[in-house]
Amino acid sequence: MNSGTRRNATRQRLYDAAVTLIAEQGFSSTTVDEIAERAGVAKGTVYYNFESKTGLFEALLRHGVELLTASLQQAADDAARGGAGRGEVLDAMVRAGLGFIDRYPAFAQLYVAELWRTNRPWQPTLAAVRRRIVAVVEEALRDGADTGGPEEGEEDVDVPLAASALVGMVLVAALDWKVFQPERSLEEVHGALSALLRGRIGGGGRPG
Repeated sequence: MNSGTRRNATRQRLYDAAVTLIAEQGFSSTTVDEIAERAGVAKGTVYYNFESKTGLFEALLRHGVELLTASLQQAADDAARGGAGRGEVLDAMVRAGLGFIDRYPAFAQLYVAELWRTNRPWQPTLAAVRRRIVAVVEEALRDGADTGGPEEGEEDVDVPLAASALVGMVLVAALDWKVFQPERSLEEVHGALSALLRGRIGGGGRPG
């Protein structure tokens, strides 16, 4: 294993430790010592990879959002290559978003909680990463409008607002699922959101 691979592996352990601890007990109550111990590394390793606990948290936000946006984009691209319409592309992205939150519930919980805290030093980073998520959905909405216009029975869509609403719907519904209805399967939750999506934006398209 070369040095770059080792460093990436160490950063991933630190991300995993930090997101779990901060989701459980909050940023202020989580210490660098605890993060290092949970990750199985020396305290100095944290500062070697990140300038501070705040720096680690900002990097964690960017890392998590990169994974989420890549998952959403891949779902959109795969659906579009298969000839899907706009509603079906969006439905595929909803499925991908739910799948991401199913795999990384602590990150999703942390991300949603921090959206409401406007006095944090990482607020500019949070705003930037939020914009990246919403932009992927906006692109799918605009692509559908550019290639074929509104689908039958569908009204014009306010793209920025609709994209924000879809992201919020998936995040909040998925967290409610994980916290209050964990007995439900991903397919059940996806099916419920698909029905809502078809009624509001999808223009009668069926989930893929």
